[in-house]
Amino acid sequence: MDRRTFLGRSAAAGAGLAAGQAACATDGGGARTGDGPGATPAAVTAVTGREPFALHEATIDDLQRGMRDGRLTARSIVEQYLARIEALNRSGPELRAIIEVNPDALSIADALDAERKAGTVRGPLHGIPIALKDNIDTHDRMTTTAGSLALEGSIPPADSFVSARLRAAGAVLLAKANMSEWAYWRGLNASSGWSARGGQCRNPYGLDRTPCGSSSGSGVAVAANLVAAAIGTETGGSIMCPSSINGVVGVKPTVGLWSRAGIVPISHSQDSAGPMTRTVRDAAIILGAVWGVDARDAATAASAGRFHADYTPFLDPAGLKGARLGVVRNLPGFDDRVLALFDRAIADLRAAGAEIVDPANLPTATAASVFQTLPIVVLNYEFKANINAYFQSLGASAPVTSLADLIAFNDAHRAEEMPHFGQERLLASERTTGLDAPEYRRAVAAIQRATRQDGIDAVMDRHRLDALIAPTSGPAWLIDHIRGDRFDGGDSAGTAAIAGYPDISVPMGLVAGLPVGLSFFGRAWSEPTLLRVAYAYEQASKRREAPAFQPTLG
Repeated sequence: MDRRTFLGRSAAAGAGLAAGQAACATDGGGARTGDGPGATPAAVTAVTGREPFALHEATIDDLQRGMRDGRLTARSIVEQYLARIEALNRSGPELRAIIEVNPDALSIADALDAERKAGTVRGPLHGIPIALKDNIDTHDRMTTTAGSLALEGSIPPADSFVSARLRAAGAVLLAKANMSEWAYWRGLNASSGWSARGGQCRNPYGLDRTPCGSSSGSGVAVAANLVAAAIGTETGGSIMCPSSINGVVGVKPTVGLWSRAGIVPISHSQDSAGPMTRTVRDAAIILGAVWGVDARDAATAASAGRFHADYTPFLDPAGLKGARLGVVRNLPGFDDRVLALFDRAIADLRAAGAEIVDPANLPTATAASVFQTLPIVVLNYEFKANINAYFQSLGASAPVTSLADLIAFNDAHRAEEMPHFGQERLLASERTTGLDAPEYRRAVAAIQRATRQDGIDAVMDRHRLDALIAPTSGPAWLIDHIRGDRFDGGDSAGTAAIAGYPDISVPMGLVAGLPVGLSFFGRAWSEPTLLRVAYAYEQASKRREAPAFQPTLG
């Protein structure tokens, strides 16, 4: 049986489970519909996403309790998530958050159930289904394509470090999540969440609204309860923005805390993978599973002695008492309604015992050279070097072997690959020379100094802060395949992203039915502190609301 046939059968199995659940439903008078001779067929009702779901908002701890007491098994959990994906991903609200499911997910779950029955539980992720963004390599019968038809059918020769660590922890790698193609590094006027393979991913709070990107499918899948948790990647806000806009928790670790080996790259100075979950505790559990120095990623050498195999001991509901938090007020573009929620969040933080320093502004927050001109120079150079190396890592059978090949492929398949926007970023990257170019070296040194020593570190030293806070993003804008993304609602991810420093987004409320997040960021390797204050805020505020899958808002 070939891989595509198996994929189809696994999707059909999910559909069959959903159909079986529906067949057990009763009508208003308690009589079964569709049963027995002469029975009247049940009316077909459109799936909205608001139907009851047994695993609705289930946490990792909830699922583990269910498996411990026998109410659940890894197989039953996987079956229920597969059925929900089948009902909502390409049907019903058509979220298009998942590109493909793992054809071996049920057999993996069975093996993990057998381990549990024999007395072996690997840890808190044993039997937990997780979706991976489609730029994270898996050496199995799923592909890794960064959303592009150029890599369709590509199965890397080895697992990424992230995938291998999650498998070792007992997670079920359930699916590949849709994403902004090539992690948004392809064309101007692009639409977040669109890829040639996955189509347009949609926000579950307002289906005509952006899911933001590039970890769009990861954010939507978690928000819509298609999976227990997901992994995204970030270069310049690609975990933070979709986490904020889809009402979930996102953690972008310090560059080097998680190895990037086996992840389709943009920038070795900024890229990081990280967890996207519905709770801070779930994020902490996953953060501690993917640790270790990796010879394939030189940046991880700096993590020696700084990573933790378990981040949950840092979670303290009283963790805000005495914490000094600096309020970053000089980030432009935020809607007044977002700022009102931010002020409410500050009041929540203060009420929970935090010492608030307001303002604690970043001196370079509005510098165009730091956040517009020079970062593009850096990413242009690094993308070409890194993507060429990635293509070479796929071996002689790689569908494309260089950035030049990718550009040629897109030109040859323009109707499928470029129906909405072009590949200007790829062309600009291809025109660069090597990483020894003076232009590149000056740019990377300038932006890192501005965001590190003269930015986050300086402000935190001056005010003796534990963390900085700001709204993560504005609310989701309308999807627009003609003009592309608007990005006019404010953003706080840039400084931490360019610095390579950690950032956590936690839901802080809704603006006109659309979620926005509160961002906690700080020095390199400060994940324990950020988790402590983010968790305490989450527990004090409880601002996450599940999506209602509205076709439109307003």
